[in-house]
Amino acid sequence: ELARHHGVLLSYHAIRGQARHASPEALLAVLRALGAPITDVKDAVEALRARQAAQAQQGCEPVVVAWEGQAASLALHAPEAVGERALRCELALEDGQRRDWIAAAVRTGRASALLPLPGGLPLGYHRLAIEAGGRRHEALVIASPRKAWSPADDAHGKLWGVFLPLYALRSQASLASGDFADLETLTRWVSGLGGHVVATLPLLAVLLDEPFEPSPYAPASRLFWNAFFVNLTRVDEFSAPSVQALVYSAPLAAELSSLRAGSLVDYRREMAAKRRILREMAAVLEASSSARRRAVEAWRQAHPEVEVFARFMAVCERRRAAWHVWPEAMRAGRLSDADGEAEAVREHVYAQYLAQEQLAALSQQARQHGPGLYLDLPLGVHPDGFDVWRHQSRFALEASGGAPPDDFFSKGQDWGFPPMRPQALRVQGYQYYLACLRHHLRSAGMLRIDHVMGLHRMFWVPRGFAATDGVYVRSPAEELYAMLALESQRHRALIVGEDLGTVPEDVRPAMAEHGLLRMSVGQFEITPDPQCAIRPIPAEAVVCLTTHDTPTFAAVWEGRDMQERMQRGLLSEEQAARERVHRERLRQALMAFLRCAETPAILKAILLHLARSDAGVLLVSLEDLWLEIEPQNRPGTWRECPNWRRKARYTFEEFSTHPMVLEILKAVAQIRR
Repeated sequence: ELARHHGVLLSYHAIRGQARHASPEALLAVLRALGAPITDVKDAVEALRARQAAQAQQGCEPVVVAWEGQAASLALHAPEAVGERALRCELALEDGQRRDWIAAAVRTGRASALLPLPGGLPLGYHRLAIEAGGRRHEALVIASPRKAWSPADDAHGKLWGVFLPLYALRSQASLASGDFADLETLTRWVSGLGGHVVATLPLLAVLLDEPFEPSPYAPASRLFWNAFFVNLTRVDEFSAPSVQALVYSAPLAAELSSLRAGSLVDYRREMAAKRRILREMAAVLEASSSARRRAVEAWRQAHPEVEVFARFMAVCERRRAAWHVWPEAMRAGRLSDADGEAEAVREHVYAQYLAQEQLAALSQQARQHGPGLYLDLPLGVHPDGFDVWRHQSRFALEASGGAPPDDFFSKGQDWGFPPMRPQALRVQGYQYYLACLRHHLRSAGMLRIDHVMGLHRMFWVPRGFAATDGVYVRSPAEELYAMLALESQRHRALIVGEDLGTVPEDVRPAMAEHGLLRMSVGQFEITPDPQCAIRPIPAEAVVCLTTHDTPTFAAVWEGRDMQERMQRGLLSEEQAARERVHRERLRQALMAFLRCAETPAILKAILLHLARSDAGVLLVSLEDLWLEIEPQNRPGTWRECPNWRRKARYTFEEFSTHPMVLEILKAVAQIRR
């Protein structure tokens, strides 16, 4: 009963349908991570009483959803409200208007009732206050459209675009690795070919010093951009004599040349080099009295949280240690002006200003020909990062998000980031979650929700437990979908749910109900039937041949991915033998279905087949077009593989004139029109 009150599931069905039951030890650990006052099973009764008392004290559910202007009902728990026939209600609308009325609650149990809310509410986030028995209780009312935004009359035809990680994109103009200017160049090129979308990996701030974690899926924050991608050469301050002298000084020029020549991104060295330039540029701006300096200062004043983020990053650099081991006063989510070097704080604020300035311009240009930028909202954030430090009560620090065992990961997955506490988010009015959404949707015409199953439930692995012993915790799905739909409509952006892996049966119907596009990966849609070797692709899908987490097309077609899995101990000789037989059946069926056999011809035929499908959006991985073998990421590996570091084999100038690349993309464009 205590687990039910906290949204913890006692069991779940694994990949093969078998039931897996949570152990008492895992339940206790997850309940503690959720904040329940329990150390042993015998404490459950008292902990349940405490939970019910807290609910009664709160008085009502903290959030309620009103769909499409329809009437909704708010659950009441306060004894004085449950028995009251004349509740005084006050609704503060988002636009500043106010509505007052007297209402009667409809009793649903000994200690619960429903309060009917008026219909016809305008879309938005409204604050409801209820007075009963001399006490005041408050709730957030989310009045939302049922579905996320989609183009009503799409003059572009079926959408298509390309994918490439920004760190992998490089051009002759790059200072070292790819940056926002390179991304702008890529979007213009794709638009010129008739494309509508450019997708890349998350562009969020990451930890590139001490602590160090460059993975785009373990960001330091989901509220700030990665200064690593800021283009410095197009900024006014870059042309200052002192900056030019620094850039062309022998040591820095040699360092940048070495970084450009490398086949792998060296984040530490490159960020250190860019930081030297950024610091000098910030000093140039600080010394000026220009309108630009006033604009930066006005932006800084309008966004006070950027100052906190900058101070956090500056303290990390000075102490070269995670916030968990800082002095106690600094661990609490607040820092004083004396914490962090002033020059470093100014530099981080300046870098964030440049990032938002460049992304805003890039987004505006990209949206002229379709959705434009297709960004990715990661499921979690790094435990040593800014968001967890700043919003500690929203995160379960004694657990990690993960996934149960499946065909690819027989021991399950522990992703290492703390999951968000659903009830804490609700009580705080989803301020953090909404800030994350809006941060992305200001730039993205399409937004991919990483691991969309998390809208329904999250797999929690308690600290000290194996991933096989994880437990599912429910998410407030209705409320999360309501915010996604409302923000999507307001920003006119498509929402995509990454629904790969173990997908509960209620997820895809809910995605369809709320207008989220699903994902379809061509590699996984091949069948051994020569008459229909590629399954039909649904219209409400973003289809791609590969993803950043899968082997490339050429690696799969040539069986190199199996060799690698055997070397890593993920595939036994017996399993590999069965897999080879299955792969050969798929190969023969696909060659018969597409009527070709050579690898380049097969690649082109598959992509054109996907282009003819009903899928609303087709994404083409640029690296597949030149039959790249090496993946960008090998899931389940860490330091032993160069994940998130490999630069593309060709520069932009080279692949944008590559005959095979142009041939395939022009054919895709013609079909999609």
